[in-house]
Parts: sequence; C-alpha cells; structure tokens
Amino acid sequence: MSTDLAAQVAELRALVTALGSRVDTLEDQREIAALIASYGPAIDAAIPEAVGGIWTEDGVYDVDVVTLAGREEIEAMVTGEMHQGFVRQGCAHVLEPADIHIDGDTAVATAKSMLVVADPGGDGFTVARATANRWELDRVDGVWRCRRRIARLLDGRAEARDLLSRGVRERP
Repeated sequence: MSTDLAAQVAELRALVTALGSRVDTLEDQREIAALIASYGPAIDAAIPEAVGGIWTEDGVYDVDVVTLAGREEIEAMVTGEMHQGFVRQGCAHVLEPADIHIDGDTAVATAKSMLVVADPGGDGFTVARATANRWELDRVDGVWRCRRRIARLLDGRAEARDLLSRGVRERP
C-alpha cells in the first residue's frame, strides 16, 4: 500500500468517524425535540402516563406556582381538577422549537410555551400563560428523559428572562 493510499484511507476513516459523531448529535437533537413536542398533545389529551413518561422516575416539574417531584405527582397534575378544567374548557399547550445543547448523556433545552384556552361561549381563544422553559435532560438506558423542567411566567420578572438568557449564554 502506498503512503498516499494509506494517507487517503486514514483521512476517509477520520471523515467517517466525524460524520458518525455529527449524525449521533443530530439524532439526539431530534429525539429531544420530539420528546418536548410530545408534551403538548399528551397534556391536552389528558393522558397521565404519556405526560409522566416524558420525565425520569424522579423528575421534577418546577412551575412558578408549584413544584411536582416524581412521575406520580406529575401524572396526578394531569388528572387534577385545575388541568381537567382547562381540558373541559378547551386548551392548547403550544411549545416553540427548543434550542438544544447536548453534552454527552445530558442536555439542556430552552424554549417558550403558551397555554391557550377557549373563551367561554366559543368566541375565540385567550393566551392564559406565556412561559420561559428550561428542560434539563438525561439519557437513561439509551432514551432521553426530562430530569427537571423549570417554567417561569413571562410577566416581566427577571427570573423568566434569566432562564432564557442562561440558554443563550450556555451555547457551545
């Protein structure tokens, strides 16, 4: 084997390795984006196990009004009176595409979401909440799950802006 051929083979191997790594990252980003996107349909359809399945067993959902610890509490929120009232009224949890940063088997995703509810009488819809979100995720047994989601109302308080700016500042 000539030196030129050996160098070309080594270069191709390095290229294939680099491309494989990029594909792995893209697949992780796609899986995380799909997991986050599944929250809206699952919560609006009021499917507790689908909502709970987004989190790790000991996952935390830290909303500015309550902190839910573990899948059991998260699933109970779905069947609770407040959420069931939104479902009966008509609601849509709308999430924007997340800005996702992966570091091995952990990731952080930053995005905003809105809770839109039907107006009484069916005359239209109202945005009930606009929220800054930070999703902290772990790969568990090869599957991405949310370890902690922090959600803060975008009502002018610095805490919500800080969540969003952390996501921007943590960009690799």
